Amino acid sequence: MAPVRCAVLGDPVDHSLSPVLHRAAYDALGLAGWAYEAVRVPGGTLADFLRGLDGSWRGLSLTMPLKRELLDLAGEVTDRARLVGAANTLVLGDDVAAGGLADNTDLPGAAAAVRERWAGAVDDVVVLGGGATAASTALALVEEGATRVRVLARSPQRAAQTVDAVRAHPSAPRVEALALPTQPVHADVVVSTVPADAQGPDLLALLHAPVFFEVLYDPWPTPLAKAAGERGAVLVGGLDLLVHQAALQVELFTGASTDPSTDRPAPLAVMREAGERALLARARG
Repeated sequence: MAPVRCAVLGDPVDHSLSPVLHRAAYDALGLAGWAYEAVRVPGGTLADFLRGLDGSWRGLSLTMPLKRELLDLAGEVTDRARLVGAANTLVLGDDVAAGGLADNTDLPGAAAAVRERWAGAVDDVVVLGGGATAASTALALVEEGATRVRVLARSPQRAAQTVDAVRAHPSAPRVEALALPTQPVHADVVVSTVPADAQGPDLLALLHAPVFFEVLYDPWPTPLAKAAGERGAVLVGGLDLLVHQAALQVELFTGASTDPSTDRPAPLAVMREAGERALLARARG
């Protein structure tokens, strides 16, 4: 059997749990010969990497700083990737030279992660950070009913691309780019897409919501995750997001999402268990 290759690309990428999740899924699905690796690809070099692929490649996951770079390189781009202005997935067909299909599974993955743990209102959303992940998570919550989104960043001007993407949603939510707060901020959901070392106690003390969504999974727990637990808030974690978006990628790569005759949905529970084991092993050193 000819090998089938998939990978996660980014810089840095060694910390990624995607290989653990995808390999667990391929094993559970009985996909012998499928491989998934982590490959360091710095920003600005994605085109060179894609030109070097051969017909053994089936799919790519992309993390920072490549999510926006991919849009101009893929043969096709899905509507949701266009809406976000970033793609975290490239599905490669038989003709690799055609460029493949760029998609964004962060958006539906974020929505599924939130709704797995919270059935209440998400009308008013605060997002820390203004990058591609901020755009996809904000849009996911708009899809779930949010009508107001405040993007809080050290430099609101740098969040302009994210703000524009969220404003372009057909439901026309109210979107503001604001500096980090100096007064208490209340919302239905607070999303953090910023590094753990940017989650200082003074900032966290100003954020109030029944739901906190921390997109990071390593290091864990982050200061925001700890604060959510101490306050008794619902916590949606980065592993929740990673598992749901990776499950969608598995189905795209294997064809399960496009072929209704296949009976190979992604094994979500198996993938989550593999991720939890890997994180526990990291925590133990």
